Amino acid sequence: MKPWWRAQLAIATGVLAVPLAVLGLLIAPARWWLLGPAVVIAVIGLASLATLPVWWHRVHRWEVTDAAVYTLTGYFWRTWRIAPMSRIQTVDTTQGPLQRSFGLSTLVVTTASSAGEIKLEGLEQDQAAALAERLTRLTDATPGDAT
Repeated sequence: MKPWWRAQLAIATGVLAVPLAVLGLLIAPARWWLLGPAVVIAVIGLASLATLPVWWHRVHRWEVTDAAVYTLTGYFWRTWRIAPMSRIQTVDTTQGPLQRSFGLSTLVVTTASSAGEIKLEGLEQDQAAALAERLTRLTDATPGDAT
């Protein structure tokens, strides 16, 4: 999962820094006004690549039991979400192009809660498919109408 997070950060950094650098090289009168921010963005991006994925890995947790789906997210403000099996309405797996290139998927659990869906991001494809099947079986066996 860390390489996927690093790739996301690298793309975001590149989207911001590369156009500024190219324009800075092409437009001589504005060279320093464009290259300066490009360098600052690149330095911050490289620092983020080295530190943020490690931090994110330490603060994001999830667990699926026979009773509920649990997620813990957040860096400074922690959010602990619990979705009881009886409240789960749908279980989906999604993949973007970047996730697909890393062999990862996102499991999306939609509940009857106004807080919205629960996402388990960066799961290996096989793990996400097995977990979706398990959740489907568990929710089907749980009494209630998920409303």
